[in-house]
Amino acid sequence: MWLRHSTERKRLRLILPGLALVMAGCASTGPAEPERGAARTGAHAAVAGAEIPAQTQTMYEQAVAVMGSGDFLDAELRFKEFLLQFPGYPGAHVNLAIIHVNNEDDGAARAAIDAALAINPDYAPALNQQGMLLRRNGKFLEAEAAYLKAVTANPDYALAHYNLGVLNELYLQRLDVALQHFEWYHSLVGEDKQVEKWISDLTRRVAANQRTANVAE
Repeated sequence: MWLRHSTERKRLRLILPGLALVMAGCASTGPAEPERGAARTGAHAAVAGAEIPAQTQTMYEQAVAVMGSGDFLDAELRFKEFLLQFPGYPGAHVNLAIIHVNNEDDGAARAAIDAALAINPDYAPALNQQGMLLRRNGKFLEAEAAYLKAVTANPDYALAHYNLGVLNELYLQRLDVALQHFEWYHSLVGEDKQVEKWISDLTRRVAANQRTANVAE
């Protein structure tokens, strides 16, 4: 048990910086989420079919920057102020959910995720956060369902594939499925030495399991 949790902590440390930044984007599409701590640019100017005023866009981007710096208290206030002016943007709710998780307030995180999904039930970042919250509370199959809905809504949402890899390897013990999702994640983000090592290890373990199964037959 300790080894599993230790392994997970190592893997989650690699993606936690990326969780703190859901960039501005269309509500109907996934945002350009950052990987390995480096934010991807490409913010869109439209949310739910409405034009975002330049001042409002700047307000959101400033909140994202503050959150990226680690000042979650100030970021929370900024996102709440943003939502008072522009309540229909799910990305702000997702960022608030991440802040609440950081503060170990699962109830507030769940409410923020629900608010994002009420705006757009197929919003991949919100579904991914829902999966993370469920996994955190030991609801592994429900977490899997949320992650799978995220990648169904947006097959290129790399972070959900990563989380499916972690969930299937460390919790559900489905090594072949974990391998598939880590490979998908790797194909989306490009070179990633650490994930390449995990893929190599899982490939070896899956092959060993298959040989054992063949012998048993």
